[in-house]
Amino acid sequence: MVTDRLTDGVRLAQLLASEVTGNESRLRGLTVVDADRDVEPVADGALAYRIARERGGSDGGDERADPLAEVYVQPDRVRIEATAAPDAVATAARGADLRVRPKAVRPPRTLVFVEDAAQVKRALAVLEALRRESTTD
Repeated sequence: MVTDRLTDGVRLAQLLASEVTGNESRLRGLTVVDADRDVEPVADGALAYRIARERGGSDGGDERADPLAEVYVQPDRVRIEATAAPDAVATAARGADLRVRPKAVRPPRTLVFVEDAAQVKRALAVLEALRRESTTD
């Protein structure tokens, strides 16, 4: 039986970024942008990267992506701040049994906390809701 849990904030952020960039079916159209490869965790959270909707450029590359969420690194967890679809994100987070709370700013944000490696997989439901509800036509 494994008794150790991965709770290192930087490593959790790396795992989450891997899921976003490598999950072509469920998260197709999302990408990681503005990544700080040297991010150091702090108690209030340091911005590690943003999760954005891809916009293909004429050369097949990514023009400027539309940010949907920000990922912050704390010493023992990751905080996802959804800047789009806050209600859908909150519902998905509760459904995935993740700790969630609103952030009272304008426009409103929803905070989702990922505290161990097992929760990274559950956070994919949150990112799916974010992608689905923030679709722009």
